[in-house]
Amino acid sequence: MSIIKVIITQKEAMERHIWDEIMLMFGVSKEDELWENEEFILTEEQARKLDLLKS
Repeated sequence: MSIIKVIITQKEAMERHIWDEIMLMFGVSKEDELWENEEFILTEEQARKLDLLKS
């Protein structure tokens, strides 16, 4: 059984219009300082919820 992890940057999440969901998933607030290339590692389940993976 393989474990799938998806890495997405803040910039990519903003381009895909899912940044608000990423913020909620990772407890990030608008006041937090982040770089555009800040990476977030999603589980397969999280990635599917955000439609980043197809079934």
